Amino acid sequence: MQKSSVYAAGEQEALRYKWIESEKAGCDLGEVAIARWFEGYWCPYLRERWLDHLQGTHFWVELDRGDFGLVHREFQDHALLLDRILDRLKAGQENLDILCWAQDWGLPMEPVLQILELLDINSRRLPYPLVLASPLVQ
Repeated sequence: MQKSSVYAAGEQEALRYKWIESEKAGCDLGEVAIARWFEGYWCPYLRERWLDHLQGTHFWVELDRGDFGLVHREFQDHALLLDRILDRLKAGQENLDILCWAQDWGLPMEPVLQILELLDINSRRLPYPLVLASPLVQ
């Protein structure tokens, strides 16, 4: 099983973004481009890594060890519902969006709530790396 750091991989993504944006601008955008990546892409990037972790496809050391492969261990009797909820999370939806979707489609709310409570997306957020504490990027 491959183990990686969300922060190290995120930094590599930010550096790629900096290079691409600097090429477009015709000059080195430096720390401003790095900060722009973290402001605009950190949350969706982290969510994708968290979903990889939940599905057991990649172990991220900063994420809860107990969450690794969680979706394969829980809710097997609601596998289709879990899959649809994960699709919505991948699309960037939040708990309220999913609850409204379930209600609109007349889905049983108890398993939806159980799945959302177990996934506990709101407690799984990680702060930006310390690179953003630099006065150059504020």
